[in-house]
Amino acid sequence: MLVLVVGPSGAGKDTLLNIARRALAGDARFRFVRRVITRQADPGGEDHEPVTPAQFAARAFALQWQAHGLQYGIAADIAPDVAAGTVVVANVSRAVIAAAAERFPVRVIEVTAPPDVLAARLASRGRETAADIAARLARSVPLPANVTAETVVNDATPEIGAERFLAALNRAVSNVRQ
Repeated sequence: MLVLVVGPSGAGKDTLLNIARRALAGDARFRFVRRVITRQADPGGEDHEPVTPAQFAARAFALQWQAHGLQYGIAADIAPDVAAGTVVVANVSRAVIAAAAERFPVRVIEVTAPPDVLAARLASRGRETAADIAARLARSVPLPANVTAETVVNDATPEIGAERFLAALNRAVSNVRQ
């Protein structure tokens, strides 16, 4: 199964994914994948594989999309793992959920937080203007009609958010194993 993690900027997806990756490091049921992005590495930002646009174009991807002037991808090597029963966990854009559901058995976990929490987190990054933050908060992209998501509200400490996120991952696994 492919677990697609989605949510607005500032929801804490990367934080929760990093904690879950460490917590489940010895659990062979799970594989956490890094996104390939045409963006330089940022020491305080997301752990991704930085590539140039030319390198991106030469790669094979199971899923790919564009956002914010960048190209994003999930490597094609996830397909054999999903087919073998591994739960592959990936941070993606809502824009690729429908395409992913056509190729893989999919579960969606939506990580979110109240607007004031999102705004504060985005502001603390220092990467965007107040107008950019307001535009991000105003943007709403619905899930595809045929997809349901489990929502994880990440409005407390990272530990509490991670506990909620890990519970959602474990429910996804138990639903697959039944």
